[in-house]
Amino acid sequence: MSIPAVLQTARSCIRLPEPSDAVKLLRFRVDNRAHLAPWEPLRDDSYYTLEHCAQAIADGQEAARLDRGYPFAVFGADEEEILASVTLSNVVRGPFQACLLGYGIGAGQQGRGLMYEALEAGLAWAFGELGLHRVMANYLPRNERSARLLERLGFEREGYAREYLRIAGQWEDHVLTAKIRRDD
Repeated sequence: MSIPAVLQTARSCIRLPEPSDAVKLLRFRVDNRAHLAPWEPLRDDSYYTLEHCAQAIADGQEAARLDRGYPFAVFGADEEEILASVTLSNVVRGPFQACLLGYGIGAGQQGRGLMYEALEAGLAWAFGELGLHRVMANYLPRNERSARLLERLGFEREGYAREYLRIAGQWEDHVLTAKIRRDD
């Protein structure tokens, strides 16, 4: 299993951040703090420090090395700025061959199709290079943008989990979806 150097799309490159990207990750986190807050767990102030970003990058590199997770950053074509994130986490092998998908996009990038483009590339890699059979993605019922995005990507609703995750300090219900690799 090899970690891709970069997944290319028409407008971006998607890759694991390197230690030299810590400042870019910090800028993404700080610039989108209010925008992403309603959709994420509560974040301690340390999350918005260069040290935390550097550690997150190191942890992500290690997770990928161990084939446990792939926390990709979506960079603009010039790789000067992080525009979004695509994370394949909790990779489980054996008879399951599955992972969880998480993603977030910067406030200024919404409505341009960039997240669809990035997720399409990430899913192709997950089902191809990684050889996964199932990718699961869950969203808050009020997050209509995620619902439409996942449906457009071919995810199917599989259930509804009450008080599934603690988001923005509250236990929140989630709609459970998955996409399964079709070998037809």
